Amino acid sequence: MQSMTRRTLLGSALLAGLAACARPSDGSSPATTGSDGGSAAAALTLGLTYVPDIQFAPAYVADKLGWFTEEGVSVTLRHHGANESLLGALQTGDEQVVFAGGGEMLQGRSEGVTVRNFATAYQTYPATIIVPADSPIQSFADLRGHSVGLPGEYGENWFYLLAVLAQSGLSRDDIDVASIGYTQFAALSGGKVDAVVGFLNNEVVRFNEAGFAVRTISLDDPPLVSAGLGATDATIAERPADLVGLLTALTRGAELCASDPEQAVQLSVDYVPTLAEPDQQAHALAVLKATTELYGGQFGVQNPGRWEAMAGFFADSGLVSSPVPAGDAYTTQIVAR
Repeated sequence: MQSMTRRTLLGSALLAGLAACARPSDGSSPATTGSDGGSAAAALTLGLTYVPDIQFAPAYVADKLGWFTEEGVSVTLRHHGANESLLGALQTGDEQVVFAGGGEMLQGRSEGVTVRNFATAYQTYPATIIVPADSPIQSFADLRGHSVGLPGEYGENWFYLLAVLAQSGLSRDDIDVASIGYTQFAALSGGKVDAVVGFLNNEVVRFNEAGFAVRTISLDDPPLVSAGLGATDATIAERPADLVGLLTALTRGAELCASDPEQAVQLSVDYVPTLAEPDQQAHALAVLKATTELYGGQFGVQNPGRWEAMAGFFADSGLVSSPVPAGDAYTTQIVAR
C-alpha cells in the first residue's frame, strides 16, 4: 500500500478539489499564521493541508475574531506544502492537530501512525458521480461499460468510487477507470470521459458556474467518514481541554460561515491570497455555501455506525495494510466534553 502523503483534501480539489496528491515529502516548510495571546502551554498548531482555501473558513474566522484566544488556546494555522506527507508533521510534533479525511486517518492508523479523529466536520460525504445532464447514465448500474474519471486511485474520490462499485454490484472491470488528475471539469465537458467523481462543494459548483448542465448520482449512506480533525493518542490523552477549546472556536467559526457566508468570505481575505479578486470572492462564496451544507446539525459530531462501516469496508477493499478496529481510529471524548 502506498505511503500516506498530502493530496489536497478538498483543496484545489476544492481549489482544484477534497481529493489528494500522493507524492514523496520534500521537507517544505510553508508559511504560518497564528492568533495572538494564550499561554505557551496551550499552543496548538493546526495543519490545514495544502493551499489556503475557503474550505478552511471556520479556522480563518475563529482566528481573525480572536475566538481561539477566548477559548484559552494559542493556535497557529499551518498549510502544508504540496509534496508534504499528510501526517508527517503530526508525527514529528510540528503539528498537534491535522484536518484530513477520516479514511486517510484510518489508513494512517493501519501504517502505525497513532492518529485518531476527534471531530468530524462533514457529516455528508462530499463525493458524488457527475454526468452531463443529457447522459444516458441514470443510475450506478448504467456506469457499466463507461469511463469514469477521477484524480487517481487514492483519496476520497477513489474511496467513493470503490463504495459505489461495491454497493451497485459492479467490479472495477465493469468500468474504465481514468486517472485524469484534477481536470474533472475539462474531461467531462470535453467528452473525454463519460462520468467523473467530484465534490458537491467543488466540481459541482464549478460546472454550475460555467453553465455546463450536469446531474449527480450519489449513495444515500456511503460507508465513509469525510473531513475532520485528528490528533495523536498522546495529545488527546494529555491535552483534552485544549482540544475542546480548539473545537469550540472552530464550531463558532462554522456557525458564522453558515449564518453569514458573505462575512466569512471577507474575514478570510487575509488568509487566502486569491480572494483579493472580486470574481474569486464570488466563487468562494458559492463554495462556502455548498460546504456549510455538509456540516450537518452539529459540527464535529461522530457517527459510530459510519466509523464501523468504514473500518469494515476498508478492510474488505484492501485499502488498509492491516485491519483497524473502528474504535482505534476515532474518539467521542472531545465532542462530548
